[in-house]
Amino acid sequence: MTISNLEVIILGSGTSQGVPVVGCTCGVCASNNSCDKRLRTSILVRNRETTVVIDAGPDFRQQMLRENIQKLDAVVITHNHKDHTGGLDDVRAFNWIQKKPMDIYARNSVLKAIKKDYSYAFDENKYPGVPDINLYEIDGNPFAIGTMNLLPIDALHHQMPVYGFRINDFSYLTDANQIEEAELNKMKGSRVMIINALRKEKHISHFNLEEAVEIIQMIKPEQAYITHISHQMGLYKDVQKELPDNVSLACDGHRIIL
Repeated sequence: MTISNLEVIILGSGTSQGVPVVGCTCGVCASNNSCDKRLRTSILVRNRETTVVIDAGPDFRQQMLRENIQKLDAVVITHNHKDHTGGLDDVRAFNWIQKKPMDIYARNSVLKAIKKDYSYAFDENKYPGVPDINLYEIDGNPFAIGTMNLLPIDALHHQMPVYGFRINDFSYLTDANQIEEAELNKMKGSRVMIINALRKEKHISHFNLEEAVEIIQMIKPEQAYITHISHQMGLYKDVQKELPDNVSLACDGHRIIL
C-alpha cells in the first residue's frame, strides 16, 4: 500500500466500556450499523517509514488483527486508564516478529503505573515470553519517533493530566474536558483533528458534543472527527445529521490520508 505524508487509522472510537455495552439492550447497543460498533479508543498513525499506535487498550490485539498490522515502531500512551493501557501485554507479538523490544512513550507517572501493572515484564529474572518493553519519558516538549515528529498537547481529564498530540497537519485529543488556550493554539492550522465527546449531556471528565464542536469551530480544520463515544450519544445516523458539514462521528476502521 502506498502511504502519503501521513495516514491515520481509527482503531477504536468507543468509551471505556466500548459499544455495545455488556448487557445493554438500548437502541444503540442493538444497532446493526457498523458505525455503532465501537472498540476502545485508539489510533494508528504512520508515514512511509514509521508506524505508531496512540493508546493500546483491551482491544489492541483485535485492532491489530483487523487492520493486518505487521510493523509497529512504538506505542504512545495518553494517560493511565485501563481502556488506554490494558492491551500492552500483546506487544509480545511484535517482539517476536521484529526481534526487538517495543518502545513505549508516556509521561513519568504513566510509566510508573505501567511498571506496576506489568511488573512481570520488568522482573530481573523475567519469565520467558513476557513483553519486552523499553520505556521513554515524554514531557511537554516535541519529540521524535523514527521519522515522525510529535508535539504534546497538555489537557485535563477531570483532574488527571492527559496528552494529546499534533503530528504534521493532524491533531488528536482524547479523554479531556479542560484545555488551556496556549495548548489549544497548538492545534490551530491542523487540516484534520480528532477530539473526544462522550455524549450530548455534560460530563465530569470528557467534553460533551457541544463543547467538542465549539473547539472544532475555533481550530477550523478541514475535517474533524468525534471519538471516545458512548452509547448515550445516540445512533450514528441520527447524530450525524446534527453535525456541521466538516464534523463526523468517528467510525472504527476509518482511514484518513493527509
